[in-house]
Amino acid sequence: MVEQVLKKRYQIQKQLGQNGGRQTLLARDLQTQELVAIKLLTFGVDFQWDDLKLFEREAQTLQSLSHPAIPGYLDSFKFQTAKTKGFALVQSYIPAKSLAEWVESGRTFNQIEIKQLTKSLLEILMYLHTQNPPVIHRDIKPSNILLANRSGNSVGQVYLVDFGSVQTLAATEGSTITVVGTYGYMPPEQFGGRAVPASDLYSLGATLIYLVTGTHPADLPQEDLRIQFEPKIHLDLAFVDWLQWITEPDLNSRLTSAEQALESLKKLINWIPTVINKPTESKVKLNKYLNNIEIIIPDNTAFLKYTFIGFLGIFISRIIIYILKWLDEIYKLNLLTELIPIFLMIMIAFILLFPIFHKSTRLRIDQQKISLNERRQSPRRAILKLGFFRHYNYNNGSVRRDIQIWAGTQVYKLPTKNLSDREVDWIASELSNFLNLPITK
Repeated sequence: MVEQVLKKRYQIQKQLGQNGGRQTLLARDLQTQELVAIKLLTFGVDFQWDDLKLFEREAQTLQSLSHPAIPGYLDSFKFQTAKTKGFALVQSYIPAKSLAEWVESGRTFNQIEIKQLTKSLLEILMYLHTQNPPVIHRDIKPSNILLANRSGNSVGQVYLVDFGSVQTLAATEGSTITVVGTYGYMPPEQFGGRAVPASDLYSLGATLIYLVTGTHPADLPQEDLRIQFEPKIHLDLAFVDWLQWITEPDLNSRLTSAEQALESLKKLINWIPTVINKPTESKVKLNKYLNNIEIIIPDNTAFLKYTFIGFLGIFISRIIIYILKWLDEIYKLNLLTELIPIFLMIMIAFILLFPIFHKSTRLRIDQQKISLNERRQSPRRAILKLGFFRHYNYNNGSVRRDIQIWAGTQVYKLPTKNLSDREVDWIASELSNFLNLPITK
C-alpha cells in the first residue's frame, strides 16, 4: 500500500505496525503537508464484528479527548482499493519510540526516571478517568507508551497511544463486554470482562515492573496471583511497597484511583524520612519487614500489678488461715490440714494465669490490613493520615501524646501512656517512614 493515496489526501509513506486485520501506517497529509498516523481495519479472513465495534469506539473516544499526551483525532472514513476495503482512522503522528523499543535497544531506567514516568502516566490516567463517562484504556503496556525528547535530568515526554481497546463505563451498561488486553498486563478482573479505573492502574504497575526487571510480568513467578518481582530489582522499599500496592490482584485491596495513586506517589517522591534511633532503655518491640510492620508495647505497670496481687494474696491467705484455725478449734473439723493445699494450688494457678489476662498493646500494618490488638478493621490502602492526639493535664500543665492512624473513616489510637516522649517520637517516625506519610503535628 506504500505510495498509495487514501481519500485523495493521505499519501502512505510506510507501515508502522500490524496486528491481525489492523495496520498502522505513516502518511503525509497532502493538504497540510504534516505527517499523520493512519490506523486501518480491513475486511479479511481475520475480521470480526467486535473489531469494528472497538474501532468505532476508538474513533468516537479520540474525538472527545484533548490532551497533549494523547494522539489527536483528525479524520475517519471508509476506504476501498483494488485489493481490499475497510475503515481508516487518522490521528496526529508522534515521532517517538515506545518503551518496549527503548528497552529492546538496551536503554535502562533508574528509579528517578521510573518515578517521573509514573507521575506523567498517572496524570494522563487522571484526565481519562475523570471524563464523563470515564474512559478506561484497558491495554496499557510498554508498546503503547511512547517516550521522546530526553534531555538533562528529564526522562522525556510521555505519550499514551493505541486506544483500540478503550472502554467507557457508559458503554458497559446493558451490553456484552468484550475481553481485551494483553496477558501479563491485565488485572484478574479484566479476564472476566470487567474493567474499572483501577484496572488501568494495575496495567501501569505491570508496565513499571517490566521496566525495572527487563522481564515481561507473565514470565515472572506468581504467588496468590501477585507478581513476584522483588528479587530482581534494587529499589527503595517504599517504592517496592507502592508497586505491590498498585498491582494487588484483589481489586478491593488495590489503589482505587489515579488521583489517589498520584497523591501517594508525590508523597513518596517528596518525602524525606526522619530517622530517630530507638531509646536504649525502651522495652518496646518493633519488627519491620518489606511488607509489614509490627509494634508491641508492653505494660510497664505489670510489676506493680504483680506486687499488688502478691500482697493481696498474702493478706487473704492470712485471713483464711485464721478463719480455718478458728473453725478447727470450735468444730474439730481439721479443715486447716485439708483445705490449705487446695487453697495454695488456687493461688499459684491464679498467679501463673495472670499474664494470660494481661496483654501488651500490639499494632500490625501490612500491605492489605491494619490491626490493633488482633482486631482486623480496615484495608491498608485506606491509610491516609498519621498524627498525634494530645491529652492535656491542666493540673500540672503536662501533655501526653497518643499516636493516631486514620484509615478511611476509622481512627486507630495507639496508647502511649507508659512511654517516654523519645519513645513516642521514635515509634511515630518508624510508622511515618513505613507508610510514607508525614506526621501531622
